[in-house]
Amino acid sequence: MKILVTGGAGFVGSHLVDALLGAGHEVRVLDNLCQQVHGETAKRPDYLNAGAELQVGDVRDPEAVGRALEDVEVVFHLAAAVGVGQSMYQMAHYVSVNSLGAAVLLEEIVARRDRIRKMLVASSMSIYGEGAYRDGRGEVVYPALRSETDLAARRFELEDAEGRPLEAIPTSEDKPLRPTSIYAVTKRDHEEMFLSVGAAYGIQAVALRYFNIYGTRQALSNPYTGVMAIFSARLLNRNRPMLFEDGLQTRDFVHVSDVVRANLLAMEAELEDGRVYNVGTGRPTTILRIAELLAEHLGFDEPPDLVGRFRAGDIRHCYSDVGRIRDELGYHPEVDLADGIAELLAWLRSQTAVDRIDRAARELEERGLAR
Repeated sequence: MKILVTGGAGFVGSHLVDALLGAGHEVRVLDNLCQQVHGETAKRPDYLNAGAELQVGDVRDPEAVGRALEDVEVVFHLAAAVGVGQSMYQMAHYVSVNSLGAAVLLEEIVARRDRIRKMLVASSMSIYGEGAYRDGRGEVVYPALRSETDLAARRFELEDAEGRPLEAIPTSEDKPLRPTSIYAVTKRDHEEMFLSVGAAYGIQAVALRYFNIYGTRQALSNPYTGVMAIFSARLLNRNRPMLFEDGLQTRDFVHVSDVVRANLLAMEAELEDGRVYNVGTGRPTTILRIAELLAEHLGFDEPPDLVGRFRAGDIRHCYSDVGRIRDELGYHPEVDLADGIAELLAWLRSQTAVDRIDRAARELEERGLAR
């Protein structure tokens, strides 16, 4: 089968390309090799499988997209501008690359709908906003963002109207979507655009809501990427990881190989129209614990830098309910955090990284987005 992976020269995309080629498929990659991810040289990454055809082009360019779709049967759309904080001051750029880019790709897919049988789009846990919680009465609730007053007073945990603490529970696909950044809005756009176009034109569409992905090949010099890469860049330069709030906020860290496995399962399954799946582990881990584990294994003795600030739009807890993808696709996360970090660290020791975190933090502060 001939498959197109947009963004296939990136972190997740390149691992997906490896798996697709390993399964005997013919794979084409469309990627713009953007400087923020790939550096100033913008050349084909050494890690990109030699068996994949690379076409360098912008997903917003109909001609480039049309060429990339030639003879393709399945499309994985992973291309996107990534960065929650940056998206709040480069709004036009994020909307253009992500939302307009998706629209251009979909128009070109529809023009070839007699041949293209399936579309799989990378969505994000960021579209949930805060995760799901249980209140003191045992009822599931979906709270709004914490107030500026509470955050300024360092009341980071969520409470109900009577001041009782809320308990974070796994977040399912049925939770109402409350994106808190332009990036998150565009990822909601991605999945809703693909699912609605797929339903209208009879093309099977699947949206995969990735939680916090980590693993080899993540762009260490990009200060707007995942938290493990950000912390790693700090530590490789012998700087303390920078943590907002108290570091006890939790996320669901899923290894890139499990994300790839979820994509393959979704591609191979015959599904109802418009299915949406969480892709995570179902296990929460504090941001502080991640920083401590990385520092310990990289031989860095100083504690993380708890900067005493908070960021606009940040959530407290969100981790996945993987029941639907387990029951419908047979997905089970196979890489536990300890093993995944061990693999990541083995790779990190051979890497160099430019630490741009201080600059990124200043950009947030100057715009009043970190307080």
